[in-house]
Amino acid sequence: MSRDNSLPVRRLGRTDMHITLVGFGSWAVGGDWAVGWGDQDDQESVAAIRHAVARGINWIDTAAIYGLGHSEEVVAEALSGIPKSERPYVFTKCGLVPHQTDRNAMPSRIGAPASVRRELEASLRRLRVDHIDLYQMHWPADDGTPLEAYWQVLLDLKREGKVAAVGLSNHTTAQLAAAEALGHVDTLQPPFSAIRRDVALSELPWCAEHGTGVIVYSPMQAGLLSGAFTAARAAALPANDWRSRSDHFKQPALDRNLAVAEIMEGIAQRRHTSVAAVAVAWTLAWRGVTGAIVGARRPEQVDGWIDAASLALSKAELAEIGGVIARTGAGSGPAEP
Repeated sequence: MSRDNSLPVRRLGRTDMHITLVGFGSWAVGGDWAVGWGDQDDQESVAAIRHAVARGINWIDTAAIYGLGHSEEVVAEALSGIPKSERPYVFTKCGLVPHQTDRNAMPSRIGAPASVRRELEASLRRLRVDHIDLYQMHWPADDGTPLEAYWQVLLDLKREGKVAAVGLSNHTTAQLAAAEALGHVDTLQPPFSAIRRDVALSELPWCAEHGTGVIVYSPMQAGLLSGAFTAARAAALPANDWRSRSDHFKQPALDRNLAVAEIMEGIAQRRHTSVAAVAVAWTLAWRGVTGAIVGARRPEQVDGWIDAASLALSKAELAEIGGVIARTGAGSGPAEP
């Protein structure tokens, strides 16, 4: 399997890892569950992951909860066909525990140290690896476990060598600071796109100041900024696709969001690239952002956004996007870096 190693990299916080500016997101390949993307073809998912690695992507993001473990199994199957020397970093997450009998019930946010350790061991088995490159708490716990307790167990796992780096996903600046007081937060994984921009107010500056790497998720806002989305497609989303229940995909927000995609399409045409690449590159233009997680379920989808790994938007282009955000009132948060 030949591999393209020409993609630029950035150092992930203070870790020893230098990651490509885009990584493969494995949420959708998990298939059908409470917050799933509907049924998926595992063979196509495996092919997509292998294609991303062949094109130079050097990290994969997944989570124990995606497909109730199935995403990690798909990732393991994809990596089994790649020589160890060419395998990407694997990042996964803990803290979301599924309902015991109903796969369509929302998972519980559990931070109990014993539960975190059980989740890690299960992820190691599913991924068929002896350590995790980056282990993150998926959401703040709501089972009564204080942040200090679940963060300490992540730090312990790092000290024990079971994980190389530890981070937090979907946590606030105040929570980052509380964790940092116990031990360094290697990474933050927040939602960030030209529609959902709130973390630019506080979390991104905090991470930049504290040497915490940031890998953002949903940079295309779950497909809204892919260039392939329309109002008709939003109306036709199946019930088992979580997007059918999202306000971003309903009026009046939908038209405002598609207006942002339209202005990106003009930039994409001028730059001879895809709308998806422009949307992802927009997130990479912000101080503090190390890389962006971009999902794919088929190899050709990878080809649709991989240009973002080396695409730098100009100040004028960023202002153009900021202008339509301001005019339409799309999303929330600062409109320009």
